[in-house]
Formats: sequence, C-alpha cells, structure tokens
Amino acid sequence: MNDICAVSTPLAEGGISVIRISGDNAVKIVAGVFKPLSRKSVEDMEGYTCAYGKITDKDGRAVDDGVLTVFRAPKSYTGENVCEISCHGGIFVTKKVLRLCIEQGASLAGRGEFTKRAFLNGKLSLTQAEAVMDAISAQGEYALNSANLTKEGRLFKKISDMSERFVKILGELAAWVDYPEEDLPEIQEDNLRESLEEALCGLNKILADYDSGMVLKNGVDTVIVGKPNVGKSTLMNMLLGFDRSIVTDVAGTTRDVIEERAKLGELILKLSDTAGIHDTQDKVEKIGVDIARKKLAEAMLVIEVFDISKELDGEDRELLEYVKSLNKKTIIVLNKSDLKSVLRKEDFEEYSDHVTEISAKLDEGRSSIQKAAEELLGVTGYDADSTIFANERQKSCAERAKKYLEAALESLNIGETLDAVTVMIDYGADALLELTGEKATEAVVDEVFSKFCVGK
Repeated sequence: MNDICAVSTPLAEGGISVIRISGDNAVKIVAGVFKPLSRKSVEDMEGYTCAYGKITDKDGRAVDDGVLTVFRAPKSYTGENVCEISCHGGIFVTKKVLRLCIEQGASLAGRGEFTKRAFLNGKLSLTQAEAVMDAISAQGEYALNSANLTKEGRLFKKISDMSERFVKILGELAAWVDYPEEDLPEIQEDNLRESLEEALCGLNKILADYDSGMVLKNGVDTVIVGKPNVGKSTLMNMLLGFDRSIVTDVAGTTRDVIEERAKLGELILKLSDTAGIHDTQDKVEKIGVDIARKKLAEAMLVIEVFDISKELDGEDRELLEYVKSLNKKTIIVLNKSDLKSVLRKEDFEEYSDHVTEISAKLDEGRSSIQKAAEELLGVTGYDADSTIFANERQKSCAERAKKYLEAALESLNIGETLDAVTVMIDYGADALLELTGEKATEAVVDEVFSKFCVGK
C-alpha cells in the first residue's frame, strides 16, 4: 500500500496541529521534512520515541518547529510505520507541513483510511473500528461507555463466541450427514437447541438496545408546540440554559422555527421552537404555523405547552386532539406555575401519561421534563458497564442472523431433517461473521470507513 498523510486534528486555529503519516516509507518521508535537534536523524529513531526539531522545506528553510513521534511497525495504530508531526496550530502552517509531506511522496489519505488500514492489518476488528467513530461523536456518558466497550472488543467477542460455536456445529453436522457409515457421535438435538436459544437471547439484547442507543447517540427530534404566548420560547431558553429564542409579551413573536440542541442528563434533545399553532390571517405567521405542523409530524418527541393560568379554549383542545392523532411520545407542560392555576393535571390524562407543572420564567421544572423524556424514550436504568449500542449495519446483520437462527430452531422443533437445520444455521453464521467483519465484503468495508473523518 502507498504511504498516506492527513491532518488528524481539526483544521482550525489552535495550540497545535497533528499531521499523521503511515506506510512502509513513512519514516523516510518525514526525514525529508523534519530535522531533530537532539539526534542525528529521524531514521535512527526507535518506535514510541519523540524528538523536538525543525520542520523544513526542500531548500532547507525553516517552516516551523515542533515535535515528531515515531511508531514502528507492527506496534502502531495502523500496523505500519507511523509518524506524527505536531506543529503550531495555524491553518496556513498546518497546510504547509501537509504539503511538504506530499512533496516527499505521501498521498493524501481518504476518509477513515488510517483506521481502515488498522482493520486490514488485523489491529482492529470491524466492530472495534466502528467504535472509534462512535467514541469521537459521543455526546454523553452512555454513548461513550458503549463505544469504549465495543472498542475493547466486547461486541466482537460476544458475536465471535456465537459464530465459533455455530461453525463448530456446522462442521459436526456436515461430517455426520456426509459420512453416515463412520462411527461418529450423533448430534445431540438438546445441545443444538440450547445453542440456538442462547444465541437468539444475545441477539435480542443487542436489538432491544438499538433504538435507545440511537436516541442517546444521535439525539431526539423534539418539537415545542402550543398557542402563541404560552411560554414556548421561554421554555426553550430554560432547556438550553441560555437565551436563544426572543421572549416578549406580544403573541406571535416566533414566526419561524428556531432549532438548537439541549442536553438533559444523557439525552440530547434536538429542539424546534415553532410558531404558535392557531388560526391566523397574517400571511407570514401562517407560513410559520404550516412549518410548525410539518415539524410536528416529523418529530419523535412532542412537548405541548399550555398556560396554567388560562382556561382551555377551542384552539387548545384542537391542538391536544391533533397531537393525539399523530400518536407521538408526548410531554404536556403546564407553564407559568408561578401564577394562579386554573388547570388541573387530571384534565390532560387522556392525552399523555406525562403531565408536569413548571415555571420556565423562574427556571423551575427542568428536572421533571428530563425525567418524563427519559421514561418516554426508554433510556433509564442502563448498566453503563455492560450495555452496547449497535449501529445500523450491525443491527441489520443481527436481524438477519436472528431470522435464520429462529428458522433453524423452528425446523428443529417440528422435527425436520438436520439438512434443513444446517442450511439455516449456515446462513445465520454468515450474518454473524459479517457483523464482526470476518466475512464482510469489500463493499461493506468501504461503506463503513466512508463515514469516518479524514485523518482518523
């Protein structure tokens, strides 16, 4: 494989930038760019050592000073020779150092190419490689713990143990079917049934955690709806912890959709503060109301806001019925609890099991909204030390494996021949091996790493 290089830190002004080079000739390439001050040459450096020195162009002119770290194959991230140049974090100087490496013979790395090489060189399984990006993109403790567990190899080991057991069973079944005249031990159906049931139990756990995992990793599309002037914008500002939406006593101030992310515990709510949903003759306001209805239809979680100091009117009841008809996960917020209440929680029980009184103005009630959201979205009670959240590719493989193993178990239970059982187990084992990457096609591998950032 050719030698590759890329900027592995964000391309923005900062304290330092890191340029990573990997390949058989990585050390030689860097020797043409970096001149250590405390030793004779880069090529004399051992693995896991650093040197301070000057970064120079082909004419020997100093471009910057920095630190070089050398990792010798196979004890490196990619399994190849790897060098990392840490220079000052200016955008121009970073690009300049990268160009110097390219001039010395390195090619610009593609998305995820360093981690892809780690996978191809046996340093990581496919699930461990995917966990690298999960760790980078993690926005909460659960998501990070899950990524670290996967990166440690927990998911690979769990699936690998299943697939190894079935590969062994397939070998025994094949020998028993193909050589009936040999004195081979007969396959014990009870043992086979137990293996299938244990595998299905493990796959069901992975699939059950998937939806909650996506919620914790990617966030939840959440819409705040209500009539004008019930406190939707004040509520959004309270959830965000800063003033994002304009708050006035004038009804209809919000005419467009304002979007931000709010972190409630481990949950990320992708909030949309919409225009008040009501009948209006104002053309501009009507556009905002139509957009609000569209956002409402697309959302996973809806926060309906009502003014606790005012009786429900026809528009309030119409909104309640409309949201109910959409069958959304809904939290009903009775806002302005600092004023005299004329509404009761009992009035809203048919519309949601999660009704809470708050005062967004006084910043009271954030925790009750968090608790309701966690219960609605099923993200409470996780064991952070054992829960692994699968991604979409892994889920697809697990679903296919489950389908085939369920078919194998059914065939076994109704007394079909072991030939039929063997076919289904074979398909199931293939799906498990694809999940771990041990039998993944080149197209699957390319798709996985296409989602990575350049430089990782």
